[in-house]
Amino acid sequence: MKPLIVANWKCNPQTLAEAKKLFNSPKRRIKKIRNIEVVVCPPFVFLPLFQPLKNLKLGAQDCFWEEKGPFTGEVSAKMLKDISCQYVILGHSERRIHFGETDEIINKKIKSAILAKFNPIFCIGETKKEREEGKTQEILKSQIEKGLQRISKKEIKNIAITYEPVWAIGTGNPCDTEEAQKMGLLIRKEITKKYSLFIAKNLRILYGGSVDSQNAKNYLKEADFQGLLVGGASLNPKEFIKIAREVSRA
Repeated sequence: MKPLIVANWKCNPQTLAEAKKLFNSPKRRIKKIRNIEVVVCPPFVFLPLFQPLKNLKLGAQDCFWEEKGPFTGEVSAKMLKDISCQYVILGHSERRIHFGETDEIINKKIKSAILAKFNPIFCIGETKKEREEGKTQEILKSQIEKGLQRISKKEIKNIAITYEPVWAIGTGNPCDTEEAQKMGLLIRKEITKKYSLFIAKNLRILYGGSVDSQNAKNYLKEADFQGLLVGGASLNPKEFIKIAREVSRA
């Protein structure tokens, strides 16, 4: 399978002109890199402006669990599918922390995304406090079990799981490759127990948290991840292109 690189723009940029420049600037160069798959996840308002390419797909940063109804401010997976989105980030720590999303809410969103024929990017990870208390494995196991509750063997094949330690996001302090590899193996082990070894071996597991062009290749080559979730560095076209190139050489 091709490595997956996901650009999470978060609540950026501030203007339409900046968004167009940010999308178009790396487009031509990424188009030439054949052995990777890139997903760009802008804010909802910018999504209709962009058209996906063969190896440059569109994704959303979130979606609601209902298809339609009296839910002011929410955007459903079906709406997103209608504007050429193929991926959606769910369970990101910033949604959990700032918007109070629970594992149960995330599970409902994953189910909704799968029904709409999306490829969910399911994020899990521990906080600094949880890590210091030695609860990392406990937290990851719980998030996997609850987040994937009643997700079938057929459905899990369309999901990419991202290990994104909360303490590493936007800090410039990424998880070292050896420790990240251990967490990746833990995830694969839990998927094996819940589904099967075959499914676990063929599942894409990504790393996220202060990814840059200096460490990107190591997470694939040394830590055995199948892709990356890139935050801040995805807002710098030159840096993002470097990351894509490094991943293509891993």
